[in-house]
This record gives sequence, C-alpha cells and structure tokens, in this order.
Amino acid sequence: MIGRIHSLQSLGTVDGPGVRFVVFMQGCPLRCGCCHNPDTWDFAGGEEYSAVQIAEKIERYKEYFGDDGGVTVSGGEPLMQAEFVHELFGLCSEKGMNTCLDTSGCVINDTVKALLSVTDRVLLDVKYTDPELYIKHVGCDYCGVLNFLDLLEEMKIPTVLRQVIIPTLNDNEENIQRLKAIADSRSNVEGIELLPFRKICSQKYDNMGIAFKFGHLCEPDGETMRRLNEIL
Repeated sequence: MIGRIHSLQSLGTVDGPGVRFVVFMQGCPLRCGCCHNPDTWDFAGGEEYSAVQIAEKIERYKEYFGDDGGVTVSGGEPLMQAEFVHELFGLCSEKGMNTCLDTSGCVINDTVKALLSVTDRVLLDVKYTDPELYIKHVGCDYCGVLNFLDLLEEMKIPTVLRQVIIPTLNDNEENIQRLKAIADSRSNVEGIELLPFRKICSQKYDNMGIAFKFGHLCEPDGETMRRLNEIL
C-alpha cells in the first residue's frame, strides 16, 4: 500500500505511552476551529511512502521503545487512509511493536474495523460534548464519535479520551462532567487528557492565506486547567 504522509517524528513522547515513532498522515475532512496543522488538510499534499518503507524506518528505533513505547499514527485523519495504516500496523505487530491510533473517530466502515483489529490502543479526540458545537466547529456528527467509542469498547481496545480546552466553548464544569460521564460508562477508557488551546499555529494560517477561525480566542490559563483537571 502507498500512503500520503505529512511528516514523521522519530522519538515522540506526547502521542501515547512511552517513547514513540509518530507518523502524521496527510489529509483530513474536518475543519476544527482549533486545528494546529491546517497544512495536513489537503489530500493531495504530503509525500508518498509504502507501508513497508515506513515500517522499516520505525524498526530502526525499536530499541528506544522499551515496554511501553511503539508507533503512533496521527494526522490529518488516519482513518481516511485506513487501508494503508492497517498494513503498516500489521507489519509493526509482526515485529512486536505496540500500535496506537490518534483519531477523531469520524468514520466507521469495514476498512476502519479491519484497522482496529490490529490496533493496540487509541487516543480519541472528543472535541466537545455538545452536538451543536460539533457541527459548527468540527464538521462531523457528535453521535458518530460516540458510536466509534462504543465500537472500541466492543473490541476491547484500551482508549484515552483527549480534549483541547478552548475558552468560552468547553472550559466549563458542565462539559467536563459530561466528558467524565462518557469515560466512566465505557470499560475500555483508561483516562482523560485535557490539553490547553494554543495559538502558536497562527503563522501557518497566515502563510497559507487562510483565516484562523479561533485566532480571536484567548489561551486558557494555568488556573483554568488546574480547576478542570480537579473536576476529573
């Protein structure tokens, strides 16, 4: 299989447990207002690699992974190239390397289910707990994301929920309580990570000549993040 890759990170430490080789796929159907990587949106961008080529690159770093590390495929949205990631994860699994999928959960089909069958763990972005905010600021169906999480539970795939905290949109106790309830009601959810909204990506938008939809919003302060994590 040939896939379109945006970039590679050899020794990542924030995309799943341990030290990980991170593959950022090219192409995303969503238009999240807080997106840090608008340069991953274009499905015709990036560079082409075969799954074998990427697996060989990853294997060179296997000695750094230890018991917890491995490979994470992120995006863009990796579900849009599920057949490629399926082959890549299969090759990595054959070499004894842990596989992790970082996704928005915006697609469920047979190809995605096949990919999940060779996925050891998932980082699932639950961007909001309000269906209207999902439609307005993401571009996909909130219920579809919950259905994806239900599928992960059915397949017994360990999952961590992630949410970027955006002032005025989801930086409130009600949202966090709903997010906690989602996690508590699924046996496969191992935890929740709250990530502060950041605007360091503004230059990318300027360079691409497109508007940063959330450029007018403030970044959450340390006290806000502490308070919301205490609720969890």
